[in-house]
Amino acid sequence: MLKKVLIAVFDMIVMVAVILISFYMRLGEIYWPDNETGLLILLAPIVAIPIFVVFGLYNLVNRHINFHAIWLIIKAVSVYALAWGMLVFLSGYGMVSVPRSVILINWTLSILFIGGSRMFVFWLFSKRASNLKNIIIYGAGGAGIQIHNALQSTHQIKVVAFIDDDKQIHGKYIYGIKVFGPKDINHVVRENNASEILLTIPSVNQSRRTEIINNIELNSSLTVRILPGVDELANGNATINDLRHVSIEDLLGRDSVQANQALLKVNIQNKVVMVTGAGGSIGSELCRQIIHLGASQLILFEQSELALYNIDKELSSVGDIKIVPILGSVVNQNRIEKVCKSFGVQTIYHAAAYKHVPMVEFNNTEGVNNNVFGTLNCAQAAINCSVETFVLISTDKAVRPTNTMGTTKRIAELVLQSLATKQSGTKFTMVRFGNVLGSSGSVIPLFKRQIKDGGPVTVTDANIIRYFMTIPEAVELVIQAGAMGLGGDVFVLDMGKPVKIYDLAKKMIHLTGLEVKDESNPKGDIEIQITGLRPGEKLYEELLIGDNVSDTDNPLILRAQEGVLAWGELEPILDDLQIAIADCDQKKLRELLIRVVPGFKPQCDISDLLYKPDQ
Repeated sequence: MLKKVLIAVFDMIVMVAVILISFYMRLGEIYWPDNETGLLILLAPIVAIPIFVVFGLYNLVNRHINFHAIWLIIKAVSVYALAWGMLVFLSGYGMVSVPRSVILINWTLSILFIGGSRMFVFWLFSKRASNLKNIIIYGAGGAGIQIHNALQSTHQIKVVAFIDDDKQIHGKYIYGIKVFGPKDINHVVRENNASEILLTIPSVNQSRRTEIINNIELNSSLTVRILPGVDELANGNATINDLRHVSIEDLLGRDSVQANQALLKVNIQNKVVMVTGAGGSIGSELCRQIIHLGASQLILFEQSELALYNIDKELSSVGDIKIVPILGSVVNQNRIEKVCKSFGVQTIYHAAAYKHVPMVEFNNTEGVNNNVFGTLNCAQAAINCSVETFVLISTDKAVRPTNTMGTTKRIAELVLQSLATKQSGTKFTMVRFGNVLGSSGSVIPLFKRQIKDGGPVTVTDANIIRYFMTIPEAVELVIQAGAMGLGGDVFVLDMGKPVKIYDLAKKMIHLTGLEVKDESNPKGDIEIQITGLRPGEKLYEELLIGDNVSDTDNPLILRAQEGVLAWGELEPILDDLQIAIADCDQKKLRELLIRVVPGFKPQCDISDLLYKPDQ
């Protein structure tokens, strides 16, 4: 309140001084008014202050003056000048002693002095704000301007530049801030000591957004925050609260292909659907999408009590379909059959598997038992219970595997292919794809933790590459591929371009505003350490065993034509595998795996923690 009173007193003094200056400018000499004219001059602040109060001039925050505030000042001063001029002309003496031009000069000078004083305060605070964080806004459109305006209410941030792809506005100014092109980012950062860039381009497609992020990462070490896409902005308005740090999906994501809604619903709508491994990364996303596709009932089959509790709790508040949480292991065929018969299961998505490569190498027998015989048990239960459709979630590691996990998944594919040839009641389909972002075994969460802890970031090999896909996209394609199957089909998802893990680590470090510490930059923040390939790990993954592949209606789904083992050939090997598991005979187990999957080229010796080479 005291601040407003002081500003009002200042304005009163200015009003009187401005009129005296107006007389001086009109008469060309210092003017001292007589009593009557002096009274009119003293009435000026009495007229002005109430008008300024009504217009809200004393509610303005002078350190954040903008065009709206200046326009408000102009309107308030104009009303005051008009009111005072009318007062002069209505007084008989004023018409004689006050030249009409003085009224006009008073109006002009009042705007300059009242507005100028506010601008001076704004300039003074700008000069004093040397400790502000300097940021750049990428995107000079509506969203960028809204974010700029929102930032004006903060006291810690200063926008130093706009970056925009539109060449027509390069070099122009928005709120006094210059607009630059993308190629000028490095120059802008250097000249303004910017530490952060905000991407406010919600309407661009994913590929262009990724290109922009890569360009920023290449040219600077800025922390990058991003405004979600238009489809993510529920209210359609950009706010400062919508800004988030760049996610790995922004780095590796790609433009989505419109899903075939008919295919999505073929095996789900009005059907009883069961998902094994329902609490896992893929299984839980399958459940989320199944709910929205109109299943009549959803069976959650999961061996982890905690995982089952979490996904059941999440889904129970979504949709109207009945959710049935079932604890159980896929190696227990009797329980699976009991569930299928009790609820009349029509579609099974088999996502339950041990997927962590080194962990399966350390526990070979359990990996084979769960992944191979768990799949076999589920498949035989499906046949015995007349389940219509069975979809296996497979992996790119099944192609020319170098580890036990990948080999078990290839055998699981062979099991379903073989069963498909000996019966027609249940339609078996396999869908093969690579790494998914955010899964429990992904390097992404590991890198995030390591960067947060100050490093080092560990990469097993400088040349290792992987394919990546977001979990929602992978699941949507799995559901569509499952609907395309005719029986025994192996579908392969187009994973896009492979990613070099070492480069991914560098990007994640840079986009958090940090620098890689290495020989060329010993003063960097985070070191990347090469730790060597883990047991069973290979440098690159493949999606196809051969070149015999055909397109489908979805460009991201391919149909692979690969060799099949007859059940008569496969069954005795499976029997021997069960004996080797029961005897914990690691050597025999390894021999049988190579026998059934000749493409299996072990990357390491037997690493099972119970294996004793001398026995």
